[in-house]
Amino acid sequence: MKVYRTDKAAAERQQAEQTRQRVRVGMIGLAAVVLLIGLASAIFSSVNQEQPVAVAGSAQPEVVANMSAPGAAPSATPTNEPLAEMGVTPGAANTPAPAATSGTQ
Repeated sequence: MKVYRTDKAAAERQQAEQTRQRVRVGMIGLAAVVLLIGLASAIFSSVNQEQPVAVAGSAQPEVVANMSAPGAAPSATPTNEPLAEMGVTPGAANTPAPAATSGTQ
């Protein structure tokens, strides 16, 4: 019966060694993923740093922000078409609505 106990002990040691090996491989894989994420984060953060834009003629930011298109004057009557005011879409023509006809024909 000693042979059975020796085989059983050897099998338990082998199973424990396989378990340790799997844990090592898993920890190394997890560390590699964390390292790659950190590296990608560092690369993208360095790329995303915005550089100040050099304006021709060294204009002040307030002047640049308040510039408008040449000849564009604010309209006296406000419209409810902000996209048309920005020039993104054509504005609706200011035509009068057609007169309602009476129901007796």
